[in-house]
Amino acid sequence: MSRSYIFSSESVGEGHPDKVADTISDAILDACLAIDLKSRVACETFVKSNVVVVGGEITIPKLQNKKLGTTKPIDEVINVGQIIRNAVRGIGYTNADDVFHADQIFINNYLTIQSPDIAQGVDAAEAEGKKHAEQGAGDQGIMFGYACDETPELMPAPIMFAHRLGRELTRIRKAGKLAKWLRPDAKSQVSVEYVDGKPTRIVNVVISTQHEAPAPGVTDKEQHAMIEKFCIEQVIKKVLPKNMLTKETECLINPTGKFVVGGPQGDSGLTGRKIIVDSYGGMGRHGGGAFSGKDPSKVDRSAAYMGRWVAKNVVAAGLAAKCEVQFAYAIGHPLPVSVHIDTFGTGTISDDKILDAVLAVFSFKPADIVKQLNLLRPIYSKTTNYGHFGKINDPDITWEITNKAEALKKAVK
Repeated sequence: MSRSYIFSSESVGEGHPDKVADTISDAILDACLAIDLKSRVACETFVKSNVVVVGGEITIPKLQNKKLGTTKPIDEVINVGQIIRNAVRGIGYTNADDVFHADQIFINNYLTIQSPDIAQGVDAAEAEGKKHAEQGAGDQGIMFGYACDETPELMPAPIMFAHRLGRELTRIRKAGKLAKWLRPDAKSQVSVEYVDGKPTRIVNVVISTQHEAPAPGVTDKEQHAMIEKFCIEQVIKKVLPKNMLTKETECLINPTGKFVVGGPQGDSGLTGRKIIVDSYGGMGRHGGGAFSGKDPSKVDRSAAYMGRWVAKNVVAAGLAAKCEVQFAYAIGHPLPVSVHIDTFGTGTISDDKILDAVLAVFSFKPADIVKQLNLLRPIYSKTTNYGHFGKINDPDITWEITNKAEALKKAVK
């Protein structure tokens, strides 16, 4: 007997308050790495109304030394305010009626130097009382990586479809020709029916997109009808697979009727609050750690990228249709305390044999993760929006490259 179920995933646009916060945090990270690739960054951002608050710990070794002193504010090292305004401007909050406007926001900066107690656990150097001379994990924690054969990106279909919608809305908005009424805040959601574990059709699509107020003489109802038609004809039908859209597919566009007040004006935003949007849309498990604003010494980010790389190569090698890898770290220790593989019964060989092959091909040491994936570069603003996984057309996103598939095949023979 066949089994069917419906699975839904959501994505959010660049102007969503939480993504505004993520964008600022990653912009500050990239600015630090552009100065010194050994920068240590843990930057959190909060946005609401016309206020941006940034806090966390940053160390830029080239510029912050004993001569400078460890109590110097980070603003004397990088121009935090300018970085934030440029990030907000890039999102598109530059309209005359924006309460949250790139040139008018108030910025509160609470960034300080990283604690030496954390640094000594992470740095790859001999230290009194330290058991390992290798770089250790920046924190304890559990990380997951996931891949499946549902899409060309080897990602779950619902989250990839939701990302496509959000990315197209942003492309149209920034082009500034087809829909000048679009504003930065947006959310998308796609529900997919699965039969015997395979995606078969799209059941419904939800798009909520911010827009300008109706022009004089245009009613809210008339504007809503125009936005609904536009989103269905110019977005949904253009980017979602035609063979999965049916006559029964339900499209819900701005279900409340209108969406004029959005972004940080309408809601608060916080770095790291969209971890399911950032990963697998709920299809794969998540360790709970956020990504944005963290340099690669933080295993919340680097090890999650590593997990994706491992899982994707297992699927690309044909060893399984689905693969989830889970591993865990202790702060300051260079080796994971556990590694686990689960192929959910789709493996062509046993999960134990796949795990043996993975351990033979990949190194899970934090320093090796950084080296294998070439993570010490200012590339992180590319990851912020529309998922940290599934971006197969950018060579900077190294964890999407299936360059270890052949080595895995050989390792299981």
